[in-house]
Amino acid sequence: MVSMEQKPNSRLTGTDIFEAPQRLRLIFCLLIFLATLALYNSVTRAPFLNYDDVAYVTNNPEIRAGVSSNMVVWAFRTTEMGNWHPLTWLSHAFDCQIFGLNPGGPHTVNVLLHAANAVLLFLILEAATGAAWRSLVVAALFALHPINVESVAWISERKNVLSMLFFLIALGAYGWYARRPGVRRFLAVTCAYALGLMAKPQVITFPFALLLLDYWPLRRLEEPNEHAGEREDATGRKRSWWNLVAEKVPWFLMSAASAVITMKVQTDAMGVKPPLWVRLGNAAISYVEYLEKAFWPVNLAPAYPHPQLSVSIPAVALSAFAIIALTVLAVIFRQRRAVFVGWFWFLGTLIPMIGLVQVGIQAMADRYAYIPLLGIFVIVTWGAADLIGRWHVPAAAAAVGTCAVLLTLGLALHRQAGFWSDNVTLWTHTLEITKGNFIAEDNLATALVAEGAVEAAQPHLQRARLLRPDDPTSSFNIATYEQGHANYQAALEDYARVLQFTKDPYWVTMARVNSGYAHYSMKRYGEAKQDFEAALTEQRGNSAAYRGLGLVAQRAGEIAQATEDYERAVEIEPSPLGYLLLAQALETGGDRAAARAAQSQAARMTPDLNPDIAMVKQLLTI
Repeated sequence: MVSMEQKPNSRLTGTDIFEAPQRLRLIFCLLIFLATLALYNSVTRAPFLNYDDVAYVTNNPEIRAGVSSNMVVWAFRTTEMGNWHPLTWLSHAFDCQIFGLNPGGPHTVNVLLHAANAVLLFLILEAATGAAWRSLVVAALFALHPINVESVAWISERKNVLSMLFFLIALGAYGWYARRPGVRRFLAVTCAYALGLMAKPQVITFPFALLLLDYWPLRRLEEPNEHAGEREDATGRKRSWWNLVAEKVPWFLMSAASAVITMKVQTDAMGVKPPLWVRLGNAAISYVEYLEKAFWPVNLAPAYPHPQLSVSIPAVALSAFAIIALTVLAVIFRQRRAVFVGWFWFLGTLIPMIGLVQVGIQAMADRYAYIPLLGIFVIVTWGAADLIGRWHVPAAAAAVGTCAVLLTLGLALHRQAGFWSDNVTLWTHTLEITKGNFIAEDNLATALVAEGAVEAAQPHLQRARLLRPDDPTSSFNIATYEQGHANYQAALEDYARVLQFTKDPYWVTMARVNSGYAHYSMKRYGEAKQDFEAALTEQRGNSAAYRGLGLVAQRAGEIAQATEDYERAVEIEPSPLGYLLLAQALETGGDRAAARAAQSQAARMTPDLNPDIAMVKQLLTI
């Protein structure tokens, strides 16, 4: 961005590298990047989270297959997970192409993207203001703040760090454009913004944010008493408020289009939305809680339950008063441009995620603060620097205080990242610091089941259902428990509850597939076939559904059809069970050589085939 402040002298007056702006800039970039990598190192050893990562990656056949022409078409057409974000889907597919299902790969990519975002933030802010040290502090606060751990440590939040990358690139391109407007530069901003929207629509406030930057630090928008509200740009043309708004009309239209798409595809998995007064009250409280977490980042959780009708009216009133009072102060002291812009950046960029339009089941989320808290970091940094100058605080004391704050944040980040080391640890901690959290109950139960503690998981599922009777996750998990204990009718009733409570393609597919196997176990083969076909309507690449169709076909004596279904299943998701079923069908059909090849493939995939052989016998003798 173009700076409107005096730049440091670029001439080297001595051997001190800190007197050379270019070298200073390089050193600061390395410090930010390396510090971020070091403090987030533990995240790269974390597993996939059992919350969304399953649907985004591990159980998503389109993503697991890697990048292909069909996958690219799917990425631009699908609205899975209630969003249109093709670039995010492509990034997950590239991960699988390169790393397979090793979570260390995508975790590392997320860390690198976050580090790159911090460096870009520093470079953009320093170029715009000429204040290298202040820009360094803002970037360091962003890089090291514990509230951002969720965005980095959660593989499904690739969309957050990726959209931020293109958001920052668009900001940098806008600074280039502001210096000398032209079509080529305008298109550069537009392309970067479009890529950001295709990663996650959280960047939808981009053109509004640009108007703030026009005020400060670019100073393209002057006060009315300064030259009658007009200023000449590099082309010699007059600029006014309306000129600056008009030039952004294409970007406003892109934001509007993204909003329409998002509203159209967003899935409300939890049923009826809270009434408007509840959403307004929760928004006021959330604004204050985001501020609180910015200054006191403790008790951070991946899910904060929505209060629904139990929202506290006194808390709403106090929060609304606080937000209004701070806004009035920002306007009164608008001559302190960094404070004015920082505050309205925080308020404005958080609007799409504050819950006025409820698109999820959470009251708030740490990941939503990824962009908005930049405004608070600017206020703190510029405000502290101004006070230090006014009070004549020695530079050494200011440096020590700044380092102490950053060191404290780094330690807090390290601690917060530790909670993401495994699913049981994360959700146990979440239940300790939140109340009435049915999401945490669900996911802790799922984690316990994955570790073989099936019985220990059941109380958590029951509490989740008690807290939220229309919760599809607890109903699904209770159904699988009943199915595992041969209580098929009870399982079918709970799968029906899942279909009643959500239209989310992932949950509908899983419920249909499992219902199919429950019907198959009850020898209701026609109903089983209907369930498997319905699952494939939702997710055309579901290997479990194809295995189910193969079993039904084989039961009916249609060996050729069964063989075709099994082949499709192992093509989508190679597994010992799939290859053993294929081998059995080929053997029955008389193709013994192909059967031996399929059995050999199964043997190569696991050192112990006995459990899978037992499962095949069980399935074929029902």
